[in-house]
Amino acid sequence: MIIIGEKINGAIPSVQKAISEKNADWIRDLARRQTAGGADYIDVCSSVVEGDVETLHWLIDLVQEVSDAKICIDSPNPKSCVDAIPFCNQPGLINSVSMEGNKIDIVFPVIADTKWECVALLCGDNGIPESVEERMEIFAQIMEKAKEYNIAPSRLHIDPLVISLGTNPSSFTTFAEVTRRVKEQYPGIHVTSGLSNISFGLPSRKTINQAFLILARYAGMDSAIMDPTSRDMLGSLYATEALMEIDEYCLDYLDAYREDLFGVQKKK
Repeated sequence: MIIIGEKINGAIPSVQKAISEKNADWIRDLARRQTAGGADYIDVCSSVVEGDVETLHWLIDLVQEVSDAKICIDSPNPKSCVDAIPFCNQPGLINSVSMEGNKIDIVFPVIADTKWECVALLCGDNGIPESVEERMEIFAQIMEKAKEYNIAPSRLHIDPLVISLGTNPSSFTTFAEVTRRVKEQYPGIHVTSGLSNISFGLPSRKTINQAFLILARYAGMDSAIMDPTSRDMLGSLYATEALMEIDEYCLDYLDAYREDLFGVQKKK
């Protein structure tokens, strides 16, 4: 599983406080802990209206001081994502494009001849489609754009999108069916998700997020925007991959256990 660490996001009150106070040590520590949890990418989102690029630059520099993980540049403004690319020491991930407005035509030309990867959301100008068929139509449009700019499917992380289970009982099953169809058409493409979206507005959100991770992994999701500092989430992920025969002879599971990534040994 490709892990995209979600914790450095200005939409989280504690992170917003650290950004406003320029608390560099706090941001560095968050980057270190996510890296220790196995993050392949560290998502960096300023969530500020003014000075978005400048804040992204500050955050990216702090992460790169303490981590070799790749950067996931996260902004609703595609121009900010593009402008922040030069701050990164190595090609990473853009989060995100969609068929909404001209986002895809801002980002794809810039990353076309690079090794940068990109999250692509299956939504458009009318928001998130309800049906599997509508989402697959948007997927087809995104793949046409990828072909136009010569971006290989393996560089894309398709997000089928989930909304809160509390407002849409078919949220997961729709996600799973879209995932199955996407992977069937392009076996080398990645499917990702922001795990916590599915539990919005519900109690014990971590319980739902954990169940979603397990089921979505089995459905074919191979990339996730998640909390790599959560031992319960990591334990569920490693156990799921062992059960799916992805982790042969449970070697990764055993290594993670020895490193105490699950926190089990300390609970004894």
